[in-house]
Amino acid sequence: MSRRTLLASAGLGAAIGALATPALATPALKSAVDPRTAFPLIGNGTAATVFVDAGADSAVRRVAASFADDLGRVCGTRPTLIEGHIADVRGPVVVIGVLGQSATIDQLVRAGRIQAADLHGEWEAFRQIVVDNPLPGVERALVIVGADRRGAVFGTYDLSQRIGVSPWHWFADVPVRRQRDILIPAGSRRDQPKVKYRGFFINDEDPCLSGWAIKKFGGVNSAMYAHVFELLLRMKGNYLWPAMWGKAFADDDPASMVLADAMGVVMGNSHHEPMLRAQEEWHRHQDQGITGGAWDYTKNGDHLRAFWRGGIERMMSKGDGKAYESVVTVGMRGDGDQAMAEGTATGLLEQVVTDQRRIIADVTGKPASETPQVWALYKEVQDYYDHGMKVPDDVTLLFSDDNWGQLRRLPDPAAPPRKGGYGIYYHFDYVGGPRNYKWINTNQIEKVWQQMDLAYQHNVRTIWIVNVGDIKPMEYPLGFFLAQAWDPEAMTPEALADYPRAWAAATFGPEQAGSIGEMITAYSQYTARRKPELIDQSSFRLGGVTPAGLDGGEFGMMVAAWDTLEARMTAVRARLSADQHDAYYQLIEYPIAAMANLYRLYYGTAWNRLLASKNDARANYFADMVETAFRRDGELVQRYHSINGGKWDGMMAQVHMSYVIWNDPTQQTMPSIMRVGADTPNDRRRLKPKFVDRAGAPPGVVAREATAFSRAHDGKGLRWTPIADLGRTGGGMIALPQGRAATTQDDAVHLDYDMVIQKAGPATLTLYLAPTLDTTGRGTSRIGVSIDNGPVQVLQVSLEPTGGEHSSAATKRWADAVCDNVVRLPAQLGAISAGRHTVSVWRLDDNVVLQKLVLATVAEAESYLGAV
Repeated sequence: MSRRTLLASAGLGAAIGALATPALATPALKSAVDPRTAFPLIGNGTAATVFVDAGADSAVRRVAASFADDLGRVCGTRPTLIEGHIADVRGPVVVIGVLGQSATIDQLVRAGRIQAADLHGEWEAFRQIVVDNPLPGVERALVIVGADRRGAVFGTYDLSQRIGVSPWHWFADVPVRRQRDILIPAGSRRDQPKVKYRGFFINDEDPCLSGWAIKKFGGVNSAMYAHVFELLLRMKGNYLWPAMWGKAFADDDPASMVLADAMGVVMGNSHHEPMLRAQEEWHRHQDQGITGGAWDYTKNGDHLRAFWRGGIERMMSKGDGKAYESVVTVGMRGDGDQAMAEGTATGLLEQVVTDQRRIIADVTGKPASETPQVWALYKEVQDYYDHGMKVPDDVTLLFSDDNWGQLRRLPDPAAPPRKGGYGIYYHFDYVGGPRNYKWINTNQIEKVWQQMDLAYQHNVRTIWIVNVGDIKPMEYPLGFFLAQAWDPEAMTPEALADYPRAWAAATFGPEQAGSIGEMITAYSQYTARRKPELIDQSSFRLGGVTPAGLDGGEFGMMVAAWDTLEARMTAVRARLSADQHDAYYQLIEYPIAAMANLYRLYYGTAWNRLLASKNDARANYFADMVETAFRRDGELVQRYHSINGGKWDGMMAQVHMSYVIWNDPTQQTMPSIMRVGADTPNDRRRLKPKFVDRAGAPPGVVAREATAFSRAHDGKGLRWTPIADLGRTGGGMIALPQGRAATTQDDAVHLDYDMVIQKAGPATLTLYLAPTLDTTGRGTSRIGVSIDNGPVQVLQVSLEPTGGEHSSAATKRWADAVCDNVVRLPAQLGAISAGRHTVSVWRLDDNVVLQKLVLATVAEAESYLGAV
């Protein structure tokens, strides 16, 4: 038989029904496929016909056209697309439709050719099934059956991914490999999401996305959103909060709202934009009498109610009593994303929600409970929840993280179910204290997995939405977030560990997948250690000036790691085909090169200032380094903006260096440098410094990665599980499943670490933990430590999240933790002898993630280990 491509499962497995790594796929060769029973999606360079019934829902017609385009991308020729009657079809055909809405599919169900009973009434479920001789003139068909219109959309885009069309084929220029033959093995595959609404929030979109959209499309309008909606649907997401700063989604371009609904996208608004009204609209129409006065419900309730009513009336303007599919945000925050009132005005907010629901019922002509609604417990609004505010059972309660990736509150897994359920609003981008972070991806998928798995185990299954800033450059964590949201149960620790490689294979092909997966993992860990907006010349320790040369210290170790990663990146680029270079630059090359360059810029600044203060002329070498790095930063941005004929011009315009307060500097500015004495190029070349290797750990200090345990003791249905690369160094240890109740010393769920200490003395054990918050409302989380079977010492972790200034010691602890991406928790163990000892770490509370342990009997332990 000829060499043919078998359409593999989502996890690159062998069977079409498998699902090992959610939402990732590449074609895989398999000689065992039987061409006598397989469906020839593409045969000898010709793709099967694509068919939808006449009168199919617009979302189904659009995805059918998009799928025909995808087949053309793969085989080189766009296949025939028929919207009409199946009697007109001959030869292999892909039938796309919705159960109960497609005459063709319903006929096959009645004839017993398709089993679809398990799709009836399901949310976004689909089945892909190969059917022999379904109709006269059709020997074999692939039928994609949706339980509803989005089920048909997702079933189709799922197939697009499996034939090698990345969801990011437009939004990151990921090329499509040509194939002449693709066979789909006989059989059936069914799937559906486990989280109801899954999506993202475009936010903090100036200057990048806004500037780019103006150049590319003339504005943030329906032409731009067409690509955003398609991206969302291709990743099997269904829910979007649109760009909001100075923008009004439905008011700027009414076609945007119409297009979203036509494509099957559920629209909402951000946490402080109630009743489908953009906050910008309140200010924009003041002079037209539509709105007016203060954004204050106690003083201006009539105007606010009229304003909100307009939002619901617009939702119902589709005609024939139908609504544009939406989730309505209820509640109220202050104007400009601020607190609504001093203190906790629970009664006032309850009245606001009551009045909003009255408007919803009045305008829709149905009970408010029949319109999906969400109340966002963001920042100070969580206090209303904590103080007992009553919210109707059908309203989804949307919990939030602390804006830095740590979930603040979760429902009790034992709590009775709510009709509206629960959701999470998460952040990959943020404007606020302790500092904005908007420029580049700084998110570890391992941390995202740990927090969102925790949420899922707490029955948070109605809404998952993430703030992605400009969308780019959050491609990698956004794809992961939506993959996990589709099926959190399939995203096991094993699938998580394989995700970088599988993502790289789906994006760049299998040949370099291992190397690229390792690089994106290392990059994510390095950037998460301290976000670039928080880095300057004083962020990390230099070893100092020694008689033998310059000791780079912790800072030097970090720069060396970036140098190595950049060299690997360059080597892999040379092995890629030319058509992959644009995608590689966006997804891998620019992030690594730009961050490596930024570290060199501040490393050079640190040395320049230290040496200049000593009147050491070697400072001039580092002044040159700083100037070179600053110049290269601009060159990297310009190269990004020139990709593909300037397709992404403006998307990397974010200022990202020389921060002095929480907010953005007004312009990109090079750190100040100083020069010493004679300063010609020849002088500076002669002054190239000699670096010395850093000394090893002093006697009396032993560091151990959490994953390098000697023995693991499971119990109470919990098992210790290493999560590679979670945190700053080797990985993290978690007792799974998450969401379980506290354990005690009697339950004996602990890890043992055998250590040999070389110097006797009073021992300090420092635990390095991933930052996490107590999600129960108690305020603290506990972990236990002991040594040599001695008594267990209970340590408390207490972080108080804040979006503003450090108003207390607790909020400063939180700010320090999120800035360094670590919590250091010391315990005094008393005097110990030199020799072998066993340190034990005890699981007490959930959501405490151990990264590293340092046992020390000398004072200089921290100066050696630093923040790494």
